[in-house]
Amino acid sequence: MGNQGLIYMLLLLITLYIPASNAATDPADMNYVSASCRTTRYPSLCVRCLSKYASSIQQNDQRLAKTAISVSLANAKSTSAYISKLANSTGLNPVVYQAVKDCVNSMNNCVSSLNQSVQEFGQMGQFRSQSTFEWHMSNVQTWVSSALTNQNTCSRGFSDASMDGPVKAAVIRRMNYVSELTSNALALVNRFALRHKAGRTHIP
Repeated sequence: MGNQGLIYMLLLLITLYIPASNAATDPADMNYVSASCRTTRYPSLCVRCLSKYASSIQQNDQRLAKTAISVSLANAKSTSAYISKLANSTGLNPVVYQAVKDCVNSMNNCVSSLNQSVQEFGQMGQFRSQSTFEWHMSNVQTWVSSALTNQNTCSRGFSDASMDGPVKAAVIRRMNYVSELTSNALALVNRFALRHKAGRTHIP
C-alpha cells in the first residue's frame, strides 16, 4: 500500500467505543441526566453520551461530573492515538505534518490534565471541609479547562487554508467532537461545585 493509501486508511480505521452499563435504567435516573445536561453547551451530545451511565450515576452530581470527565478522557485518548499515528505517516504536506506534530503535544497535555482531574475526583470523598473541597475542586476545574485549551490549540494549528484536505478535515472533525465533550464536562463540574457550595448535593 502506498503512503497516500496508508494515510487514508488511518482516516477511516479508528472509531470511538465506550462500554455502557447493561443495568436496567430507572426513568428518574434518565430524567436527572437529561435535566442536568440542559446546563451544558451541547445538551443533545451530553444526553447521548451520559444517559447510558444513568443507572450508575444514580442522580448524584459528583458521579455525573466524574463520568463526563471520564467520557471526555476516553475520547481524548482515542483522538491522541489517532493523531500520533498520523504523525508517524509519510507523505504528508510539510505544513500539515508540523501541525499534526504540534497537535500530538497538545493532546498529550490534554490527556494528562484529564487524567489528573479524574484521579482528583476519585479522592473527593476525603475532602470533608468546605475550604479543602473548594481547593481540590478548583484544581479539577483548572485541569479540565487546560484540557479544553489544549484541544482548541490543536484545532487552531490547522486554520491555514493551505492545509485544506482529508487529513485536516478528519483531525478537525475529531477535535470538534472531543472539545464539545470536554466543554460539557467542564459545565457539569462547575454545576457540581456550585450545587455543593449551596448545600444541594453531597459527596458519597
